[in-house]
Amino acid sequence: MEHGSDSVIADVRFQFKICVGPDLLKYIIPNIRRSDLWRIVTVAIIGGFIGGVYGILHDQVTYAISPEYFTKLKFHQFHYADLGLGNRVFAGTVGFLATWWVGFIAAWLLARRLIPNQPRTTAYRQIRKGVLCIFFFGIAFGSLAYAYGLWLGANADYSAWDWAIQRVGITDKWAFVRVAYIHNAGYLGGLIGLIFALVAIRPKRFASNGPKIENRNGKAQDV
Repeated sequence: MEHGSDSVIADVRFQFKICVGPDLLKYIIPNIRRSDLWRIVTVAIIGGFIGGVYGILHDQVTYAISPEYFTKLKFHQFHYADLGLGNRVFAGTVGFLATWWVGFIAAWLLARRLIPNQPRTTAYRQIRKGVLCIFFFGIAFGSLAYAYGLWLGANADYSAWDWAIQRVGITDKWAFVRVAYIHNAGYLGGLIGLIFALVAIRPKRFASNGPKIENRNGKAQDV
């Protein structure tokens, strides 16, 4: 039965290869070896956990800036996740739920690009660099957005936000807008950081003319 399914998949890949060409095929039907797949999934799960923890810490900071952003907006959006343990815990829960999937997807893409066809130690080191790159851009963009909000000041024209502020009954408009800036800019920064990491961090190709190279388990072997 397994051989039959493998045959069907191979036939589908062959038909797509004829229609779209070999260069586009890998993006439509990814060919991932089983030995790589579980490692990629593991990295993605760890990335999701790290992303969630980042969201918890992030939202503790932004809750301190504008509690209303959470109590009058986010808590209603994530009402199903209220554990009844207080606003701070609820804000952390919201942060986790809002970011775990970002970490999962980002880690999956990094692992999918970097794990196949190179030693594990090299791949994991590059993935760590990619994660740090995403964090750097996300924090940098969020910090710049916060600084921009401070620069605008409390008396700036925030009429573009009136539709949201009036709808949920915000009293501290300036704090609410600053936190909105931070959250939106943080997502944008994370996306830019991911793109930058995927472009700048490339799988290494080890030459075969040296005395030794690392095998796929990270151990040296004769060439």
